[in-house]
Amino acid sequence: MSLLDCFCTSRTQVESLRPEKQSETSIHQHLVDAPTFSHLPPSTRAKDVICSTNVSHYELQVEIGRGFDNLTTVHLARHTPTGTLVTIKITNLENCTDERLKALQKAVILSHFFRHPNITTYWTVFTVGSWLWVISPFMAYGSASQLLKTYFPEGMNETLIRNILFGAVRGLSYLHQNGCIHRSIKASHILISGDGLVTLSGLSHLHSLVKHGQRHRAVYDFPQFSTSVQPWLSPELLRQDLHGYNVKSDIYSVGITACELASGQVPFQDMHRTQMLLQKLKGPPYSPLDVSIFPPSESRMKNSRSGVDSGIGESVLVSSGTHTGNSDRLQTPSSKTFSPAFFSLVQLCLQQDPEKRPSASSLLSHVFFKQMKEENQDSILSLLPPKPSVALSPVSPWTEPECDFSNEKDLNWEF
Repeated sequence: MSLLDCFCTSRTQVESLRPEKQSETSIHQHLVDAPTFSHLPPSTRAKDVICSTNVSHYELQVEIGRGFDNLTTVHLARHTPTGTLVTIKITNLENCTDERLKALQKAVILSHFFRHPNITTYWTVFTVGSWLWVISPFMAYGSASQLLKTYFPEGMNETLIRNILFGAVRGLSYLHQNGCIHRSIKASHILISGDGLVTLSGLSHLHSLVKHGQRHRAVYDFPQFSTSVQPWLSPELLRQDLHGYNVKSDIYSVGITACELASGQVPFQDMHRTQMLLQKLKGPPYSPLDVSIFPPSESRMKNSRSGVDSGIGESVLVSSGTHTGNSDRLQTPSSKTFSPAFFSLVQLCLQQDPEKRPSASSLLSHVFFKQMKEENQDSILSLLPPKPSVALSPVSPWTEPECDFSNEKDLNWEF
């Protein structure tokens, strides 16, 4: 039986995946090495879970994104027996390297253990020929990255950032408590449902600290990260030395994601890798809108004596950082203010020394989050645009594509 044996949340067994490449020994060893996870109630009621492994039960409506270094397409689909909207990730396993297959195996198996409202749920996993299908709940607002691109190109207000980060850090704290490092925290891996639930995705990048029943303090596994994810990675993860890294590397990524949500831009994105690495290794902690770490843009923050209330009380105006390029004076993005609490959170997360960064659980008690109402998701909905309407139209049954996916597709959702 393969590690990628298909399942749903009720553990329905169907055909195994690429059995010729898996041995019973390796499967058994992997399962033995799997960490023991604490169990929390699933975020979705059992009666709402879609467990069908019949491909004819799904109508693919539209492609809404790409992921896994463009090996996976993400589709909005309708489960025809119930009319439920779902998200389907489809991956051509024949195009995956052995390293990619192992990452998929890990994501599928670990997701079967996770039970937390802020971790993306895999309802059903099965194969259609050489194609892997992963059925998940449909997240109507997509990713935080897509929200930035569509509605907040110059960054979100602080109250919305607080709501999004709080849900993401809650999910991250659960992973850390269960001995897992996420290794890919960023806005495109934070999803928001139509009812305001924030969940973490990107489980294929996960790494477990638990081996042979023992939890290790550091990891020395340095996969070949795509250049697209490097801006979010911690200095110690990029450095790849004998000290290794641990769960605190994810906290650094939370700080970069906070900057991303605040500015609408990805820090270090257009910076040469060597320059980016040097700045991360030697530079001081960065503020949420430090102009030196953002790519030049036509839209820049204007210096002002007034700004939008942060929602936490006293606000501080982001200083007008400038630099010169092509004889034009450029300033930081959009006119807005951020509270001292927000700056404190970011600077704590971006400490160069991992030991000086807070844990995910202690981060939840930071003053920045003290106004959060954990049981109430209405607050985030009031900060978001109206839920996008979905117009469904009749579609033809899914057929196996005859060619590889194009690399030029814009990434709306990235899993």
